[in-house]
Amino acid sequence: MSKAYQESGVNLEAGYEAVERMSSHVKRTHRTGVMGSFGSFGGMFDLSHLNLKEPVLISGTDGVGTKLKLAFELDRHDTIGMDAVAMCVNDIVVQGAEPLYFLDYIGIGVSRPDVIESIVKGIADGCEEAGCGLIGGETAEMPGLYDEDEYDVAGFAVGACEKSELITNDQIKSGDKLIGLPSSGVHSNGFSLVRKIIYDQQLDLNKVYSPFNQTLGEELLTPTMIYVKDIIALKGLIKGAAHITGGGFYENIPRMLPDGVGATIHTNVYPTPKIFPFLQEHGQLEKDDLYRVFNMGIGMVLAVDSQDVDQIMTLLDEAYVIGEVTNQDGIQLVEGERI
Repeated sequence: MSKAYQESGVNLEAGYEAVERMSSHVKRTHRTGVMGSFGSFGGMFDLSHLNLKEPVLISGTDGVGTKLKLAFELDRHDTIGMDAVAMCVNDIVVQGAEPLYFLDYIGIGVSRPDVIESIVKGIADGCEEAGCGLIGGETAEMPGLYDEDEYDVAGFAVGACEKSELITNDQIKSGDKLIGLPSSGVHSNGFSLVRKIIYDQQLDLNKVYSPFNQTLGEELLTPTMIYVKDIIALKGLIKGAAHITGGGFYENIPRMLPDGVGATIHTNVYPTPKIFPFLQEHGQLEKDDLYRVFNMGIGMVLAVDSQDVDQIMTLLDEAYVIGEVTNQDGIQLVEGERI
């Protein structure tokens, strides 16, 4: 390798080792339609294998945000990749897309092959769960831009759907029911606030706090749920879907609703993960803050016809009827009522 390049802080040999380490993880994400070999300049996918008459491609890109800071502090990197995949595929599946392939980008201060392998392992885990192929990516060593122990991860997902099967909000009306799919915890949003609480209250990420049975760091690094299989299985029964990310219920549920309607959410009909009361107590947060920042235990909300609720609930392993569409604008949170 170039001695001058190495002296500038870039280790090409470490990069080559990282590529070799990640190859086995990439191979296990292979699916029908993936073309070419790992390491090509561009990833290829053969759409003709999908047998769609009027294919619509749906794309999404996202990152993991400041949750990465916890991974750096704990030197644990095997879940962050799954977060990156989840944030992308959950966004496109709400419109009916079957995820086809995924591309990743890792910018890192110093190439550590073991760290890069851990990140890509998580990405491959997420791709397997979502049923999409990991067909390419980029790992860029950038000393001076990132600290030695820091990196950034972003992803890009492409899915496809028959045009006639797109999930739109055209048919949503007052009286429709809202079904919530549970989250695994904080997912990948609100971590700037989470980290402020940790810093202000001098919380120890390596300590097991009540009521958890694992360290606070492990609790917070729990990867984001991937909802692809559930949504795809329910196509034809879903009128709309909202991925509950940054902005919580207040920002994301309205994104799936047509003009002129709103929603009432019954907050006591599903279990709230213990991490949220913990953050509320230590951060002295108001209830409104929680629902405007976090998912509060619901990672995906589905709008469905009231007549289809029973059928849908039998098709889901875990789900809750959490509310209904109303003719009143905005999101109303209600306690003390059951649907």
